Amino acid sequence: MEKFLCSWSGGKDSCYAFYKAKALGDAPTVLLNVMNASGDRSRSHGIPKALLEAQAQAIGVPIHFFNSTWEAYEVNYIEHLQAIAKQYPITYAVFGDIDIAAHRAWEEKVASAAGLKAVLPLWQGDRKALVLEMIAVGIEAIIVSCNATLGADFLGRPINLETLKALEAAGVDVCGENGEFHTLVVNAPFFKAGLKVRIRSKTIAPISNYHFANLELDV
Repeated sequence: MEKFLCSWSGGKDSCYAFYKAKALGDAPTVLLNVMNASGDRSRSHGIPKALLEAQAQAIGVPIHFFNSTWEAYEVNYIEHLQAIAKQYPITYAVFGDIDIAAHRAWEEKVASAAGLKAVLPLWQGDRKALVLEMIAVGIEAIIVSCNATLGADFLGRPINLETLKALEAAGVDVCGENGEFHTLVVNAPFFKAGLKVRIRSKTIAPISNYHFANLELDV
């Protein structure tokens, strides 16, 4: 049995990659998430730190954070991955990418710099088939950010068969692999309990016209 780190965005793809690695009998040991420069929300999905911490608690593994600008992202990532590899007896890092070759090359580069293997359990899977598998195994996720094509009305929608049909009708990839939307996992088979989350408000980024849900734990 090997121990692994999971590059954890808080969304469905990293969650399913975690699920598949765990199903092999290996031991999830630590999660890694990159926050924005101010440290209040995640760099990739715009998820508040408190929600990511709640996910880690529900899973029962520690989560490691660091803040970064996009410009310093790679240098900081390698530095923190090296530190984690010294702290925990991990042999590989799990990533949730599916079929973008440049992403895989980067992940192999940073993992190798820390003496780890990069493992991509979803690699080369059919995008729609993967989302259907996620739903079937019990991964529950909601859309928390999306592009202008989808608009603010899609924020908060659960990833289910009805939403998949709506995404296809909008001409959007149902997996969002090209950045059309991002998700937050609120429950999974390996969570001790599901998260209760509410949308406090919705905002739009002025330059990109990307929509974001401002989230908080509903306790």
